[in-house]
Amino acid sequence: MSEPVRILNLFTIMDRGGAETMVMNYYRNIDRSKVQFDFMVHREERGAYDDEIESLGGRIYRMRPIYPRNFIAYDRDLERFFDEHTEYRVIHSHMSELGYFAFRQAKKHGVGCTVCHAHNAPHFKSETALERAKDLMRSYFKRSIRKYTDHMFICGYDAGDWLFGKRNRKNFVMMNNAIDAARFNWDAVRAQKLRHDSALENSFVIVHVGRFNAQKNHTFLLDIFKSILSYRRDAVLLLVGTGELEDRIKKKAEMLGIDDRIRFMGTRSDVNDILLLSDVFVFPSLYEGLPVTLVEAQASGIRCVISDAVPGDCLITGNVDVVRLEASADEWAQRVCRYANGYERHNMYNVIKDRGFDIKENAKWLEDFYLNEHFK
Repeated sequence: MSEPVRILNLFTIMDRGGAETMVMNYYRNIDRSKVQFDFMVHREERGAYDDEIESLGGRIYRMRPIYPRNFIAYDRDLERFFDEHTEYRVIHSHMSELGYFAFRQAKKHGVGCTVCHAHNAPHFKSETALERAKDLMRSYFKRSIRKYTDHMFICGYDAGDWLFGKRNRKNFVMMNNAIDAARFNWDAVRAQKLRHDSALENSFVIVHVGRFNAQKNHTFLLDIFKSILSYRRDAVLLLVGTGELEDRIKKKAEMLGIDDRIRFMGTRSDVNDILLLSDVFVFPSLYEGLPVTLVEAQASGIRCVISDAVPGDCLITGNVDVVRLEASADEWAQRVCRYANGYERHNMYNVIKDRGFDIKENAKWLEDFYLNEHFK
């Protein structure tokens, strides 16, 4: 039996972020006798998915972080890597503009197919001189990577416009942030048991899933939750994720006097169950591409209250309320509390599947794409 085609995926670290979770959904469902995933990451520490990657037969290569002070040394590392690894004919970067370095070296070494994948649309005002400098650098590399990119993959048009420019829309390839939709099916009996086991039977459960960084807007989320508590003293906020701002958010919760009503859940592999036992999913992001967690939330049938900074192509079901990002915390709280007395929740599997977000068909599409590109 012939060896599978090996695809090199580029990431910072394989933790449970949106893009990482999406790629793992594809990895689990692709025919690994034909296509195998390997990963080039840019952190020494192990990621949350590393054990699973290795159990599925994937290889993980660790590179130095891509910081300006490392650019020259990193480029040399890449040159050595591609000298030694001639097996890769397809490289798929999930690092936005920072895939530029690997793409440039890959093309120098004769790699036939480079896929640059737009996962985010960071449209926000840069307040500090450092942030503005970072924006200038990002703009330079965004423009530079395009000439080394064979395929412009997008999760949504906002993300594609940001990374590749609107004038390149004709070249965009939509790759849906697909999920294993059946895992998120509504099950009232199981939801009741999960609430009982979690001591949440008599609570109004608000949930947010997202990394603790500025994009996810946890600071404002706490303001919203404080207002929710003024209407519903039985409210509990579940925060799923980790990140650099977690300690700051914990301190703010203490300062607001609401920390006893918040559960910091950390990194979880059972997000499907957490969504199942919750009542409302709140997502006040400052910007997004097409977040996997919002697809998962909609698949679970939960009511979602999200900011208008989240692109419209994220609205897959009718279970989403959109609130202006500029609206007050109290206005957000009132929208959330509409669902405090319950609502009829439905199995959304067929809706998710019909909209093209179930993983099975998407994985077959990606497998065919990789095989076609590899054997060109």
